[in-house]
Amino acid sequence: MFTGIVRGRGTIIAADPQPWGTRLRIRFPEQLLTGLETGASVAVDGVCLTVVAFEGTDVDFDAIRGTLEITNLADRRVGDPVNLERSAVYGAEIGGHMVSGHVSTTADLTGLELKDDDAHIEFRVPAEWFRYVFLRGFLAVDGASLTVAHIDEAQRLCRINLIPETLRNTCIGRYRSGDRLNIEVEHHTQVLVDVISRTIRDAMAAGVAPAGHP
Repeated sequence: MFTGIVRGRGTIIAADPQPWGTRLRIRFPEQLLTGLETGASVAVDGVCLTVVAFEGTDVDFDAIRGTLEITNLADRRVGDPVNLERSAVYGAEIGGHMVSGHVSTTADLTGLELKDDDAHIEFRVPAEWFRYVFLRGFLAVDGASLTVAHIDEAQRLCRINLIPETLRNTCIGRYRSGDRLNIEVEHHTQVLVDVISRTIRDAMAAGVAPAGHP
């Protein structure tokens, strides 16, 4: 599990195709190497990956085809920066929200403004996942825990405002219109929406009006 608080930025220094996917080599900042071991989990742009090898500041991860198909890691190239977060330690402060590192979907970036006095991003969420997006709710965007500031339901657009600290500590500065963003919806929100939807559907199928409905 992760907290959605990006702790540093790495740089992809190799992306080697393999029969099962791609082996990524990422150069880590020194502060994220303490206690790192083979088998450890790290969120790379919000995707939970397992350390398979490391030497010095260079850490290797295997991204299988299934992971590449449902995330934006397939878009990454050598030289690209990536958001990094080590897995949460039991009892640690949760500064964002609980994030699993299992990306729900990708969203297309439709607009951005990176000036400190009006920094924000806007993106379009696929219809099947937009039902879990709520005003003032949490989303993990490329691994960063962020709050939804505005919703356009007709266009399925979400706007997120950004503070200067987020711009400094993440890779949002690399974004360009049309980029795909990794989105993980908040798990409890997803469960609640699904349970309510299923309850209403089952009640209607049984010919019983849900409470509050004629």
